[in-house]
Amino acid sequence: MIFSSKAEYGVRLMVELGRQNPEQPTSLKVIADVEGLPLAYLEQVVARLRKADLVMSARGAHGGYWLAREPSEITMYDVVAALEGPIAPMECFVHDQMERIVCSHMPQQRGAGPCATKLLWTRVQGGIIRSLQTTTLAELVEFSRRGEAELEAEPGRADTGAPSLVLHGVLAPTAR
Repeated sequence: MIFSSKAEYGVRLMVELGRQNPEQPTSLKVIADVEGLPLAYLEQVVARLRKADLVMSARGAHGGYWLAREPSEITMYDVVAALEGPIAPMECFVHDQMERIVCSHMPQQRGAGPCATKLLWTRVQGGIIRSLQTTTLAELVEFSRRGEAELEAEPGRADTGAPSLVLHGVLAPTAR
């Protein structure tokens, strides 16, 4: 299963918002520049995140975006489901009208046995969902900060010229 760029960009956007001071909205353009992402596409992604009540926004000169909840309260399942829809390893797992999974490879006849691969794909789906549900935004933010601290601690490391974001009042280079 391959998640689309919506999920990738959305998670990166959420991590950057999680790294920012929640008291000050962050410009989407700043995040796009720092992450090297297309601003127009990020605007589409952030619209879905707003609709899912994961981010909030304010317009104007000092406007921007911030998290709607604490990073520890936002799971990656919340983010990915808002951007991708149902998590399904196979097309036959996505049926809005039905309560059970319908196999498209088996004839829908009385007496037909279950799909031979249903157990595998159900386990794959469950594993992905569990991983997303048990990974919080706070964990990813902390992971990114640890990685950044390790890079900064390397002896002889020169400034790469990479864009920086203000992180709780301190100018911090952003690792890519």
